[in-house]
Amino acid sequence: MGDFKVKPLVRSWLKTRQLALLVSLDDERCIARAAEVNGLTQPAASKLLREVETAFDVKLFERHARGVVPTWYGEIFLRHARLALSEISLAHDEIAAVKSGLTGRAAVGTVLNPSTHFIPRTIAEVKRKFPGILIKVEVDFSRPLLEKLLLGDLDLLIARVMNPSDAEKLSFEPLGGESHAIIAGAHHPLAGRDDLRLEDLVDQCWILPTAGSVVRDKLAAVLTQKGLPFPGNIVEANSLPLITALLRTTDMIVALPIETVQHCCQTGELTVLYEGLGIDIGLFGIVTRRGYDLSPGAQVMLQALRERAAEVYHLQRSGLPPS
Repeated sequence: MGDFKVKPLVRSWLKTRQLALLVSLDDERCIARAAEVNGLTQPAASKLLREVETAFDVKLFERHARGVVPTWYGEIFLRHARLALSEISLAHDEIAAVKSGLTGRAAVGTVLNPSTHFIPRTIAEVKRKFPGILIKVEVDFSRPLLEKLLLGDLDLLIARVMNPSDAEKLSFEPLGGESHAIIAGAHHPLAGRDDLRLEDLVDQCWILPTAGSVVRDKLAAVLTQKGLPFPGNIVEANSLPLITALLRTTDMIVALPIETVQHCCQTGELTVLYEGLGIDIGLFGIVTRRGYDLSPGAQVMLQALRERAAEVYHLQRSGLPPS
């Protein structure tokens, strides 16, 4: 391994077409389908794959009965290939935006709570000052958002760093945490009771995020610690508009940060049944890729997020690392 060298001309002849083919091959796991996606014949696709493997002097894919599977070397190559293709796509979008009269773009990912107040107000401020910036927003859980950030599909996040192994690749600026409570429609039969206990709510119909989410796992841990069973009557939903609609029209309950539905509680549509749930899912914050130069539009968005965070979360911003 110590004597391994990549042929010197590899960087000069590797082209987008080769990268796209290998990424398609990973997605499709079939040379014929990957060739079709890229407008190639199967022999031409096989030839391009051999050329890349010859240049790196490693096997990137293994043939199996059900198709092709990337080797360990292939996984490494594909990670960088996807990032390179993403950067090319971002450059294309940014150039198109400038040509059409826009002044840049920013792709932002956010977890649910900040998407209901912090992110909308920041976007409004950016658009007031820079109406030509195209802002893309994606709401999801932290894990998938971090994957997209590392692949270059998103510029920055308001999320949590879930995997310690990713920490060295990321810059994290903490903003705040979330205190979850049990929320229901104002008409719920248990609304207004001051003596409610968690055990009184287990048999209710719960709206929960999909299995594997942090909130669901933490809720299960809290119930287990109290010797309570996990709810058996469940609706799985991640969309806040759907969740609030269900709460308004049924007797279902949900575990959410109060800030997420504060407006609905103030208008009397929803109510807090039980506070102090004890779910701690850690701090969320501004997440960017370490050592990555943001586009001008993304830099504007990052600065606006920092300024807004100083107001919303009462943070001192002087000690932050450079963007």
